[in-house]
Amino acid sequence: MKNAINWFEIPATNFERAVRFYSEILEIEMHCETVMGSEMAFFPSEDGVGGAVVRGDGYVPTDKGSLIYLNGGEDLSPVLSRVEKAGGNVIVPKTQISPEIGYFALLIDVEGNKVALHSPK
Repeated sequence: MKNAINWFEIPATNFERAVRFYSEILEIEMHCETVMGSEMAFFPSEDGVGGAVVRGDGYVPTDKGSLIYLNGGEDLSPVLSRVEKAGGNVIVPKTQISPEIGYFALLIDVEGNKVALHSPK
């Protein structure tokens, strides 16, 4: 097994708001389409773990359960500076895990999901 995770989905009730939030904080474009009756906006991915924001039956935003760590780039400070402007809340600021592993932060997105960010610096 190359990776323990190969796909993730972040639930949304207000799909457009959620897509706008992640697009703004990560400064990315997300491709949107309907797959098997669910609206999906895909995070960019090259030869690695992929994922999407999803609205559909059974998708309920929550701050409990599994925690997804998104790539915060080389330094998460710029991403974190955009979270509140985009409507989310930083609940744990940039915190060093160790010099070798880097930094993390926790946020609540516009849908109420708890999501983590990681960066080496």
